[in-house]
Amino acid sequence: MIGSVLLDTNLLVYCYDRSDLTKQQRAVELLGALASAKSGAVSTQVLAEFFVNVIRKPPEPLSVDDALREVDRHSQTWTVIDVTAAVVREALRGVRQHRLNYWDAQIWAAAFLNRIPLVLSEDFQDGRVVEGVRFANPLLLSFHH
Repeated sequence: MIGSVLLDTNLLVYCYDRSDLTKQQRAVELLGALASAKSGAVSTQVLAEFFVNVIRKPPEPLSVDDALREVDRHSQTWTVIDVTAAVVREALRGVRQHRLNYWDAQIWAAAFLNRIPLVLSEDFQDGRVVEGVRFANPLLLSFHH
């Protein structure tokens, strides 16, 4: 079963980034609740971006081996959606019609084509709806799933 929520990379990364403990705690709690409910999904794009970011961006980055283990763990925790040629084509339509940047459009396209109604990310305008896919920032105090 595909999840009812598509997670963006930043939420996974915050779980490992101690530079903002409030965001880290919020991300850990949210992902824990979604994992328990088995309602989350990630795309292969998110897993790849997670790996690159978690070994580079946090003040205390993960080692490559630890990051690989975490990618494996996330692959087992979440439904994983492949980025296919259809997702790429739909993302290109999202760039043209909705003026999304390409990488955000690919997140939207993965959700749209897999009928996932909600994308959780801090990178999109909170509350924006694009062709039935709603974007929400779960790090805002006003967030309620």
